[in-house]
Amino acid sequence: MALLRLFAFARDAAGVGRADIEGRTIGEVLDRAVVLFGPPFAEILATSKVWCNGEPADRSRVVGPTDEVAILPPVSGG
Repeated sequence: MALLRLFAFARDAAGVGRADIEGRTIGEVLDRAVVLFGPPFAEILATSKVWCNGEPADRSRVVGPTDEVAILPPVSGG
């Protein structure tokens, strides 16, 4: 299990800013989040950066109950 933190459009698509989600790896956590939050969240996730404990991370990284996985969608502005 890991704490999933959602920001900006990811938070809007999921309807929550954080959730405890079961999974042994970041990939498992993200796959379960897609099932939980649905297609709009999956679309945002496809273009987002994933960080774990403040560092860029990939789907194979193992996570535990004290880990924080953050989804950071692209930011636009000017």
